[in-house]
Amino acid sequence: MRAPSDARRRVKKLREEIAEHNYRYHVLDAPAISDAAYDRLIRELRDLEERHPELITPDSPTQRVGAPPSAAFATVRHRAPMLSLANAFEEAELDAWERRVRTALGEASIHYVCELKIDGAAVSLVYKDGRLVTGATRGDGEQGEDVTPNLRTIPSIPLRLRTTRPPALIEVRGEIYLPRAAFDAANAQREASGEPRFANPRNAAAGSLRQLDPQITAGRPLQIFVYGVGFAEGVDLRTHWETLRWLREAGFRTDPHAARCSTFNEVREYLRTWTERRATLDHGTDGVVVKVDDLAQQAELGATTAAPRWALAYKFPAEQAITRLLDITINVGRTGALTPAAVLEPVRVSGVTVSSATLHNEDEIARKDIRIGDWVIVQRAGEVIPEVVAPLPERRSGEERLFVMPGRCPVCQTPVERRDGEAVARCPNPSCPAQVLERLYHFGSRDAMSIEGVGGRLLAQMLEAGLISDPADLYHLTKEQLLSLDRMADRSAENVLDAIARSRETTLARFLFALGIRHVGSHVADVLAARFPSIEALMDASFEEVREVPGIGPTIAVSVVEFFEQPANRHLVLRLLAAGVRPAPGAARVQAPGGPLDGAQLVFTGTLDRWKRGEAEALARAAGGVVTEGVTKKTTYLVAGASSGSKLERARRLGVKVLTEGEFARLVGEA
Repeated sequence: MRAPSDARRRVKKLREEIAEHNYRYHVLDAPAISDAAYDRLIRELRDLEERHPELITPDSPTQRVGAPPSAAFATVRHRAPMLSLANAFEEAELDAWERRVRTALGEASIHYVCELKIDGAAVSLVYKDGRLVTGATRGDGEQGEDVTPNLRTIPSIPLRLRTTRPPALIEVRGEIYLPRAAFDAANAQREASGEPRFANPRNAAAGSLRQLDPQITAGRPLQIFVYGVGFAEGVDLRTHWETLRWLREAGFRTDPHAARCSTFNEVREYLRTWTERRATLDHGTDGVVVKVDDLAQQAELGATTAAPRWALAYKFPAEQAITRLLDITINVGRTGALTPAAVLEPVRVSGVTVSSATLHNEDEIARKDIRIGDWVIVQRAGEVIPEVVAPLPERRSGEERLFVMPGRCPVCQTPVERRDGEAVARCPNPSCPAQVLERLYHFGSRDAMSIEGVGGRLLAQMLEAGLISDPADLYHLTKEQLLSLDRMADRSAENVLDAIARSRETTLARFLFALGIRHVGSHVADVLAARFPSIEALMDASFEEVREVPGIGPTIAVSVVEFFEQPANRHLVLRLLAAGVRPAPGAARVQAPGGPLDGAQLVFTGTLDRWKRGEAEALARAAGGVVTEGVTKKTTYLVAGASSGSKLERARRLGVKVLTEGEFARLVGEA
């Protein structure tokens, strides 16, 4: 059954919004909405996809976990995956998880451990014979970035375990964070020196870990709480509670507020207590992690491809405050999107002063009836920029003003456009200085060309001085030109040129993502790089050739072809290649070769009982299969769950083999 047009439009809009927020959070380190607002977008999209499975595509945000590691650091493969945690936002979801656990474990006695969920950056610490040898970021869960020198600067990380008989090998996992007082002090110092403020303690901690100079990391008072062991040889641990005790004795900091619960009622009481007490902590926390205590029971429960079944993260409800909306300003993004932002009278919310918030778009402002001068409710979940929840009409004086989206771009004065069916107004001028700056920032960002140390402020200086106008100009900069900029010393100029030079050696996937093609995020770039042998081949590909790539829909195909049809874009690519940028082919492998589904094309439809859709698709790819959106003559298998609709009928007409969930499980070795 074909999904209604309003559902298709909403799914498209949600994916665009989520992609933009992912970019701001993971690349710019400048999140624009709260965790709660982001989670709501994801949940709404997931709910729509579950109701209309035919709308699910491989590049949907619901199908992706984590982010790839940066090329600026060596890559470390984790000995056991660092999985994400499933989330619960209401007690009903928590109770449903407890029922699943109890059903799976039968009549066995079950104990739980509750720990506060630290709002920081996850790391893995590997010790051999008691000595720290490697420290890495979480990365995509399978592999992360080697930041050992930086982690060694954190005093609360033991360089040697405090035990007379250390294990031969142990991988300890923890969360790096910046205490609230240190975060406030760091922001005050950055403001005094003219640097941009950190968005939140989590981003400050993550950014500190990724400094190329460990002395910068050492200058920030980072802390760690460890929460478990990923892999161990030479130590016998039987429960999580015992593991925490062993870690403390070995010299690690663990959550002092952790508690072992004999009943699930004790778990609920712990959650209620810390929902009320969380503001008293000296660090950020956005929830509680609940774990089955017995490690043998954890092994019995197992994990999906994305998250363990024996643990759950219960998220605290967002905290709210009331303040005044002083003004609404407009930000212009790299695609020309005009995004309204709220300027707030500074207000303290759960220990952090906030003064700005995103307002998403013109329609959202009208729907909430938000006016300039209103008293408004703002909320934040986690340490991020808050959202404006609603105005307080009863407190209006009559002097409030309605917001009107400007008819011209506030930066270049070009008349703005708003296409039918889109909620976003855009500046159509590709030479708009704001768009040029954002495109340059995106080009050099971590998941793109990863040009370390070339941030927004430096790029803005270069633009203003006329040194650059597009990404290719970066590769022709000279030391003398850089020294003409404010606050640019000899050593700094050399570091910038070295970083630019290193970026010449890159992958085709990163290069494609860096170009900023609309709808081409990092996953789509991986898919295209796996199919086309070179950038030249993709530039000359027809719509049909791009559309034939598994997982590429018509919207993406049109966007890619139209991008390379523009003479200015082709000229930019050729200039980058002439400047020595060498995008290496074969940058990504989107399915594993030699598996039981090697080369098979699969489509999923209906509701699965055992897995979420994304988890099942990940299993298919891990087994060598290719997951596609629609049923065609090339489809090898259709995996049909409950309430299957038109895809099942089409598969039968075309003679495509239909698998039950159980048959699929046996094929991928999960029966």
